Amino acid sequence: MAPHRQSPSPSATRWHPGPPSHFGRGAVGLLGGSFNPAHEGHIHIARTAMERLGLDEVWWLVSPGNPLKAERGMAPLQERFASAAALAHNGAMRVTDIERELGTRYTAESIRRLRARYPRRAFVWLMGADNLAQIPAWKDWSLIFHMVPVAVFARPHYLERALSGAASARFRDGRLPERAARTLARHRPPAWIFIHSRLVAASASAIRARRRP
Repeated sequence: MAPHRQSPSPSATRWHPGPPSHFGRGAVGLLGGSFNPAHEGHIHIARTAMERLGLDEVWWLVSPGNPLKAERGMAPLQERFASAAALAHNGAMRVTDIERELGTRYTAESIRRLRARYPRRAFVWLMGADNLAQIPAWKDWSLIFHMVPVAVFARPHYLERALSGAASARFRDGRLPERAARTLARHRPPAWIFIHSRLVAASASAIRARRRP
């Protein structure tokens, strides 16, 4: 399925918008990634998270560089930022390169710094089932589950692998039933939930492959 595209507002496409506001309360979903490029799968997770979890905002954290991905083939940060901004039209979705400002490269450290900077926000980490399967390779990955609630979204081909993997096993007792989705942000971690939804097969690697000469 081709990515949904509309003409983004000027505020959505402004390069380096800085960190989201210090003011306000509410539940915020954190959707991190390289966005190399952003695609329909990302906007699907963001929209589903807003609807199913009752979030006030979703912050798209465009990573300056993913330690687990090769630099070769990685588009410049500005280009990846623009691809995310082109999809995140909803005013409650904020595209930011705040990790560049914070100087963080690892998710656990980024979350720790964001919680300290925005103590009135209730953060929820958002990720696809593919990342739940791979998360044991992340630095200090178990700290993520101890710092914030986590919402995992179904992705094609990863359901069985994700739910039988090391992360699911370690935090088995913290898994909530899907019917508790709207209360997830208020749960004390470790607390996580698996959201079954429409499967979107879009992937950044497939998009890059189609673009190659």
